[in-house]
Amino acid sequence: MSSLSVFLSIAAALSIGAMSPGPSFVMVSRIAVSRSRIDGLAAALGMGLGGVVFSILALAGLTALLSQFEWLYLALKVAGGIYLIYIAFRIWRGASDPLDMGETALGTRAVGRSFMSAFLTQISNPKTIVVYASIFAALLPQSIPIGLIVAIPIGVFAVEAGWYTIVAYAFSARHPRRVYLSAKAWIDRLAGTVMAGLGLQLVISGLRGR
Repeated sequence: MSSLSVFLSIAAALSIGAMSPGPSFVMVSRIAVSRSRIDGLAAALGMGLGGVVFSILALAGLTALLSQFEWLYLALKVAGGIYLIYIAFRIWRGASDPLDMGETALGTRAVGRSFMSAFLTQISNPKTIVVYASIFAALLPQSIPIGLIVAIPIGVFAVEAGWYTIVAYAFSARHPRRVYLSAKAWIDRLAGTVMAGLGLQLVISGLRGR
């Protein structure tokens, strides 16, 4: 199989994973609908960078270390789950607060906050690196060409950031924003509940050693 075929196969597999609903989708969609399209795009870039970090770690063989020291992997799962629950608590607590429309204005601090929130949400789930490593192990040749090593993180960024850019554009459109503003409290509570459920699932699986 040529390097191009391998790259396209990996990109296709990662695209399916990126489109699966999860905390990243909840975070980007909420940022886009509650703040601005620019914030949503910043969040998409944060997701892309998080994917690059995990892809580099997977290529570097960190998964072998996590497999050897299972307690470290489980500790990361618990820590990531606790972070998601913390984010869920903040979303729920602010559900009844009126939306500060000034927050939607372009500003380095607001956009940077959106970027970091998405990035931290992306890397809070260590299962992602296992998924990446599984796909790489299944599709990469035993001897990996240097060009492929360089291309894979770039491809991961394109897949993750590209998908969440679509999400950001969709949820920052006029109609979704109007719906959100009319039912902010209920939508935020639903988003917080979903995020908390995902975080709790991560914590429980870590404590059970699975």
